[in-house]
Amino acid sequence: MKSFEKAALLFLLRHLFAGIVGAVVLATGLLWFDVAKLATLIGNSDYGITATVMLYAGLMLTFGSVSMGIGIMTMNEDTRP
Repeated sequence: MKSFEKAALLFLLRHLFAGIVGAVVLATGLLWFDVAKLATLIGNSDYGITATVMLYAGLMLTFGSVSMGIGIMTMNEDTRP
């Protein structure tokens, strides 16, 4: 793997990790504070574990993708004075 490829992958992984952390914080906050009785609904469901995994996975996918997209779109390659 060439050095610029490593740098690009690390750049994307760093942004992906930031998005995943944001998603975990949001999902945990939603469940901890029982926003819109979400934790109560999940707790009373027969499929509570599945719903929780889907909540976390969906938010991680969304936030990770958005974070990587923002990272790419904010790259500044204009080196003119």
